[in-house]
Amino acid sequence: MLAKKIPIRMVIMSKGLKGKIDHSTAGAQWVNASLKNYGPLGQGELCGQILAQCLASHHGGLRDCLSIDGDNIFSARMAKVGEKTHLDECLQKADPLVLKEAESLAGESVLRELLEPINTIMRQDCNHKIKEFQLGCLTKYLFSCLIDADRIDSADHAHHYQAEERTHNQKPDWDKAIGYLENHLCTLKSKAPIDIIRHDVSKRCLNRALDFQGIYTLSVPTGGGKTLSSLRYALHHAKKHGLDRIIFIIPFTTIIDQNAQDIREILESDPCEQGKWVLEHHSSLVPEKETWQTKLFSENWDRPVVFTTMVQFLEAWFGSGTRGARHIHPMARSVLIFDEIQTIPIKCVHLFCNTLNFMTKFMHTTAVLCTATQPLLDRLPDDIKDKGQLQLSNNAEVMGSSDQVERLFADLERVKVTDRCRLGGWSLDELADFITENFYTHGSCLVIVNTKQWALNLYQACLDRGISQNYLFHLSTNQCPAHRKALMGGKEIPGTLNYLLDKKEPVLCLSTQLIEAGVNISFGCVVRFLAGLDSIAQAAGRSNRHGEIRDEQGNPLKGDVYIVNPDRESTGMLVDIEVGKEKARRILDEFSSESMLSPQCMTQYFEYYFFGRREDMSYPLKLKNGVNRTILDMLSDNSSNNYAKKNDRRMAEDRKPYPLLMQSFQSAAQEFNAIDAPTQGIIVPYGKGAELIANLCALEPKSREFFVEFESAQQYSVNVFPNVFQKLNKQNAIHDIQHTGIMCLDEGFYCKEFGLSEHPASEFSTLLCV
Repeated sequence: MLAKKIPIRMVIMSKGLKGKIDHSTAGAQWVNASLKNYGPLGQGELCGQILAQCLASHHGGLRDCLSIDGDNIFSARMAKVGEKTHLDECLQKADPLVLKEAESLAGESVLRELLEPINTIMRQDCNHKIKEFQLGCLTKYLFSCLIDADRIDSADHAHHYQAEERTHNQKPDWDKAIGYLENHLCTLKSKAPIDIIRHDVSKRCLNRALDFQGIYTLSVPTGGGKTLSSLRYALHHAKKHGLDRIIFIIPFTTIIDQNAQDIREILESDPCEQGKWVLEHHSSLVPEKETWQTKLFSENWDRPVVFTTMVQFLEAWFGSGTRGARHIHPMARSVLIFDEIQTIPIKCVHLFCNTLNFMTKFMHTTAVLCTATQPLLDRLPDDIKDKGQLQLSNNAEVMGSSDQVERLFADLERVKVTDRCRLGGWSLDELADFITENFYTHGSCLVIVNTKQWALNLYQACLDRGISQNYLFHLSTNQCPAHRKALMGGKEIPGTLNYLLDKKEPVLCLSTQLIEAGVNISFGCVVRFLAGLDSIAQAAGRSNRHGEIRDEQGNPLKGDVYIVNPDRESTGMLVDIEVGKEKARRILDEFSSESMLSPQCMTQYFEYYFFGRREDMSYPLKLKNGVNRTILDMLSDNSSNNYAKKNDRRMAEDRKPYPLLMQSFQSAAQEFNAIDAPTQGIIVPYGKGAELIANLCALEPKSREFFVEFESAQQYSVNVFPNVFQKLNKQNAIHDIQHTGIMCLDEGFYCKEFGLSEHPASEFSTLLCV
């Protein structure tokens, strides 16, 4: 069928037509009219609308069915006539074979395919809002299939080498991947009691991998070996159910750096396998508004194991445009491993839960929610659970009963948490003195702060106290991944953080929260600025991670974790951090600090943290006209839109007509942001980054070589918020590479110590370095 698209395109784009051509409405009108009168109770009308929506929206993203003001956009577009749509001309000039094939498809055969999931959705024991939300999910899934097929067809027609490298028609050889992993696990020797516990966690994951598909939880304390254990589960589960892909969905790009590399070293240890198994997709280098060039860079997750972020996941389902939508259909027939699931934005809870329920019911997807701190998404309060909560599988906890989970947490307890918060908070000098004292006492100390400014200030204050730069490290997201990797290094690279820790040499690391999850590193002591209890638990996992702290007789000791509060902190605009601090403070007041990391305390914390903000879970909006709406409503039945005619719910249940789509897809997408301030990626001139920038500026943007260099540039990019982007732009510090929308940074604005700077690096370094 793809080959037969060309004659239609040639007809529509003939020289006899001037101006911008509407080449999507005609097909949408045709399929809508072809299916409209099939079946009882409006079955064909709904199926026709779903397919027509996909066709009419394949440039720019799914359009509104109802506008934000209540206008019936879909009906108006289907009613367009004459030269504006070219439907009559297409029917007259199209290849007869194409028309015959289309007519054979647009009938009972397509109805049978579509009605199976539609009927299952409509028979669910849930309210109409969730049913209509899931009809929207079905539409998005089909839209994703169309967009990806269209983009691949266009790209491969222009660049044949891409078609040769695609593997989307090949089934992964899971037996081979399992062999690589099992051989690696056999090399891991049990040197300490914690290794025996990790082995048991892994074995339980292996045993549960044969379960039915569904939604499961994997509750393992930090340091319990979740990454390889969840991979083991996923590989065996994918083999059991004949699945196509394993997708790790991570909260922060900084965690991907290490986890993807660890798994790549296992699955691609054979030189013949390099590049065939693992794909990282987390960069925001490509602008939201696609150009023909940037469409070529949009990955469609054509690898068996994919690492991406929660932001990418949410943007795929709810964001605007077509770039993210391509990633929806690869999530079908997959295992989704959600790492640190508690980081889900509060405003996205109902959207996430309803979508994940849809995926596991209709897309043959299995989801595993991994964390030491489960956020109770399956136990929402009675007054909001009908808006959508997770529907876990039977016996959902992979680690077993609640008693077994509590015992696992007790066995893996390796730190002592001490509350050192004080009235009025700690000043910079007091904190620097306290940190320096613990650095000399414990030999290694990790300090995790909530803002980049505090990390910079403490770095300077520790330098002022005579701590050598040889032992002092600063980590933040202003540094590109390659820069952070170089600082972290490895046990065999002298002068790096991991080398010094392995050699038991002094190390003091000042970091933002990027280091507190998914980073396999261990310090003698951790100082954590007051934050949410889940963040404190993650930070605690960076001390005594392997149970290595012992007294002179070799008896195990606990690592020290101190919670402190600074006297001034600019987190007022960061609502999640502020609420997390407040609820963690409440837990500290109600429980002893020794028990604050227990499952009972975590459950109580999340009841305070999530359930106290239940009004935010539907993604509330206050629109320009002053009307209060929610994205959940806009993506379901649009009940708060009082102008357009809605689906009739007054008929008897057994004769109720199939609902038409009422969603404001485009308007909701324009309002949606997975994070409150979306970021833009900028390639920076750190190390090889300078060479990559030069190559990208010199190569043909549509060439294979350009694409290869662009992929490498992900490791040399920094994501910045809009206010920083604007400051850099005003100083001419950023440049658009060959008008592709891919931005690069002037070398004068990258500091070797701290990364990207809003000021010329020479001034910045002089200000902060001795």
